[in-house]
Amino acid sequence: MIIDSIAYPIEIEFPDIIPYKVCNTGVDWITTLDSGVAGPHVMISALVHGNEPCGAVALDWLFKQEVRPVRGKLSLAFMNVAAYNAFDRENPTASRYLDQDFNRVWQSESLDDPEVTRELERAREVRPIVETVDLLLDIHSMQHKNPPLMLAGIQPKGRALARQVADPEWVVCDAGHAEGQRLRDYGGFSASNSKKTALLLETGQHWEAASAPRAIANAIRFLRTTECVSVDFGEDFLVKQPQPVPQRTIEIIAPVTVQSEQFRFAEEFHGMEIIERKGTVIAMDGDTAVKTPHDNCVLIMPNRRLQLGKTAVRLGKLVD
Repeated sequence: MIIDSIAYPIEIEFPDIIPYKVCNTGVDWITTLDSGVAGPHVMISALVHGNEPCGAVALDWLFKQEVRPVRGKLSLAFMNVAAYNAFDRENPTASRYLDQDFNRVWQSESLDDPEVTRELERAREVRPIVETVDLLLDIHSMQHKNPPLMLAGIQPKGRALARQVADPEWVVCDAGHAEGQRLRDYGGFSASNSKKTALLLETGQHWEAASAPRAIANAIRFLRTTECVSVDFGEDFLVKQPQPVPQRTIEIIAPVTVQSEQFRFAEEFHGMEIIERKGTVIAMDGDTAVKTPHDNCVLIMPNRRLQLGKTAVRLGKLVD
């Protein structure tokens, strides 16, 4: 069952990334720049989903600025390029992935399994590099027009890094999806006993014009926060962008996973709706009512492509 009733205009020009295919890492589409000075390995990744171009815009901008780390290493990674190359303006949601969601395969059970899909093959190819990364910013966008979100995971270290980046306004703390683990949750990124940390940025609607500069601005702020670049890197760009506002945090209380072919929302939610009363029915999953677990429940990223086993929506609680 797939419901995809809203057609958003494509306002972003998809960059030509062919110049970035042949790299210095031995893995196509991932370039690593080494400062020669001790420091963390920082990565910015894009195109985990093939129809989300804003991350590619940000990496293209960084390459054209000839970004160089002043300490540690910096990797710029285009992930599911095959899906990106399959993008069709007449069916723009179809190239999110080719065989399976690239952002649900990041658990050892999948990566070490003999199963072969195009997404798994690519994940296995980039895995050795990802495992050396200390600090990750994974750039995404959303199905609906919503305020940008920073997904920080459930560990305090993720929330702390999001606070240091200080943009966007909304920080979401969640454990991910029942369907499978995200790149930002892989390995040490989500482990309490590791200093590795990752953030997942949702810039806004996939193709709205504002998503592109948001991605660039956040990439700049992330690189500055990690001290990977000079303190004034990208200043000419940032002064022309909206300035950060005080952040607010949402903790995800319950992800809702589609259990039947008859899942239907009670109304057309776009995301960030606040449902005032506990027990409000927001959807029916077959004969089972999906109800809000508490007062003032925030709906995070309701899914327009409702499929068995996938996340329909995440239910959150404002904590500050």
